[in-house]
Amino acid sequence: MTATVGGHLPVRGHRDGRSLRPGQGRGPSLAQVAADKGVRDRRVLRAMRQVARAGFVPPQHARLADVDLPVPIGHDQVTTQPSLVAAMLECLQLRGDETVLEVGTGYGYQTALLARLARRVVSVELWPDLALAARANLAAAGVTDVEVLAGDGADGVPGRAPFDAVVVCAAFPDVPPPLVEQLAEGGRLVQPIGPGGAEEVVLFVKGGGVLRRERLVTYARFVPLVGRHGIRR
Repeated sequence: MTATVGGHLPVRGHRDGRSLRPGQGRGPSLAQVAADKGVRDRRVLRAMRQVARAGFVPPQHARLADVDLPVPIGHDQVTTQPSLVAAMLECLQLRGDETVLEVGTGYGYQTALLARLARRVVSVELWPDLALAARANLAAAGVTDVEVLAGDGADGVPGRAPFDAVVVCAAFPDVPPPLVEQLAEGGRLVQPIGPGGAEEVVLFVKGGGVLRRERLVTYARFVPLVGRHGIRR
């Protein structure tokens, strides 16, 4: 991919990936937490009930799987907070016949949700070992119609374009031009806009060949987008 992964809503009481005491993680389901935070799309909530996050976190952090918190996955990355994933996916208004580009696979949890919401998912991950782990996690969960590639996600995947929707899981002040070019007319794109660390998650819609800002989704913290059209490593 091109991006480093991970984002979370500004919440009090926890740092990213902080260990919980035994039993502290018991509580409402991730779908219920997302609904309580305002997610209303029934397909998104159903997908969250159907996909067990435990299959998409490192084994050493298994007890965090059902908690609405980011989870460390190496390379100074964390997974995106599940309720934030739900809010971003809801913006895409997926109905099941779309081809979606995901920039930032991580361990594959959001990818698995997208596979239940769209016809085909192409996901790009910057770190080859994370891409390998995501492929294994998705295969173990029986997820099909997903292609996970290792590379620079901000370049998109021209050979699979156009995409009906794009979700970017890392922050940059601008939307990378290749992603705009590869988004279909009328397509929707959601990305954290900012330098990394304090962002506006924004929904964009493409019309007349131009990407226009549709609305603010939420405020959150994401790692920076790394790549040729992002932060240079």
